[in-house]
Amino acid sequence: MLKVGVLGAGHLGKIHLRLLNQSEKYELIGFYDADIIIGKKVAAEFGYTYFDNINDLIDAVDVVDIVTPTLSHYECAKKAMERGRHVFIEKPITNTLEEAENLLALEQKYKIKGQVGHVERFNPAFTAVKESINLPMFIETHRLAEFNPRGTDVPVVLDLMIHDIDAILSVVKSKVIGIKASGVSVLSQSPDIANARLEFENGCVANLTASRISLKNMRKSRFFQKDAYISVDFLEKKVEVVRMKDAPEIPGDFDMILQNAEGVKKQIYFENPAITENNAILDELESFADAILEDSIPMVTLQQGTEALKVALQIIAAFENKSVLN
Repeated sequence: MLKVGVLGAGHLGKIHLRLLNQSEKYELIGFYDADIIIGKKVAAEFGYTYFDNINDLIDAVDVVDIVTPTLSHYECAKKAMERGRHVFIEKPITNTLEEAENLLALEQKYKIKGQVGHVERFNPAFTAVKESINLPMFIETHRLAEFNPRGTDVPVVLDLMIHDIDAILSVVKSKVIGIKASGVSVLSQSPDIANARLEFENGCVANLTASRISLKNMRKSRFFQKDAYISVDFLEKKVEVVRMKDAPEIPGDFDMILQNAEGVKKQIYFENPAITENNAILDELESFADAILEDSIPMVTLQQGTEALKVALQIIAAFENKSVLN
């Protein structure tokens, strides 16, 4: 079992503590929070060991799980990496691209492993169809949430949309060459609603919408590719896969057949991939343990986390510039 310590005991930090405590791949040593009152309260309530010195916790573990506010990700990760500790960092990887690139250099220098907490990669609906997403040419995503003051210290792009940015980059193996975006601040100092259009070198276009002031929650993505339409509902853990193939010469009574203007006939059929219930946060944490123990590449590398942050920051820049090209 890998010895692990958690930095940050807020809402998500407490979830990580609970899951790490029950994991068979980790031994939870304790946690650190800069707020001593919160730290002692969580320790008293749940029985986890509280460290009032961040360096003492880092020295006592093999893996550091960073669940602090984004602004402190870099300093926390830097401290851990310089002591040779593997790091799991909640998304977004850092607050700035320069910080993320510095962490990439530290990862190489100290020969440690890092993973970024893009948890939707482990969503059972997404994992059920990811291998079926092949060269999508149009993607549409909607990630809408009811207002919650937690997370409003960053724009909605870094709070919500970055989930979809990472998922898209994981299936579109092409360079982003153009970005158009708009964002509106309603309740926060930073944009609460955003829309972005990403254009890829291979011709794929992705249209992303995110809002944190909606009346209902929604987390849906749709992928359109040659002969297939794939819909992923990250919230309800449901998928729809609609495919097309050449129609049989003699269709069955219940076959769905379409014919285009040229007379070509296609048969529409539906697939129902099996979806296995899971705890995505536990899965991502344990996948990182596997990568360390097996000396394999983490499921969401620091490089991938950096690429997602880069696109997110370009979207935010495009709010003012209207268009951004690489």
